[in-house]
Amino acid sequence: MTSFKQFFEELLVLVEKYEKQNLMLKVENESDYDFIKIFGENINSVLKAKTGLNDVAELSYTTAEHHPYWTFLYNCSEISKIILEKWDDKILSDEIDEIKWHIKEIENSCKKLEDTSE
Repeated sequence: MTSFKQFFEELLVLVEKYEKQNLMLKVENESDYDFIKIFGENINSVLKAKTGLNDVAELSYTTAEHHPYWTFLYNCSEISKIILEKWDDKILSDEIDEIKWHIKEIENSCKKLEDTSE
């Protein structure tokens, strides 16, 4: 049976082949979790953050109300989405209102958590 480590090593050979053809690739490996990310030449820090945030948002959507901290994750990810979408632009007043609403939801969740921990 092929191991993930072996797969990753073979993948690096393939990446190197394409890099020699001047294709810019970036490979990130989380070996403890058998997780690989491959980015092309058009990636930048904001786009990279957006892709990671999509994973966080998906977790918050799928755990909705099944985990005591899901509201924190959901509201923080929604605020972060707005920020990243407007990274190089101005945040509009309706978006500020939405951020404020999410902050209130976070505050409410903090109060509920404090009430249950006493």
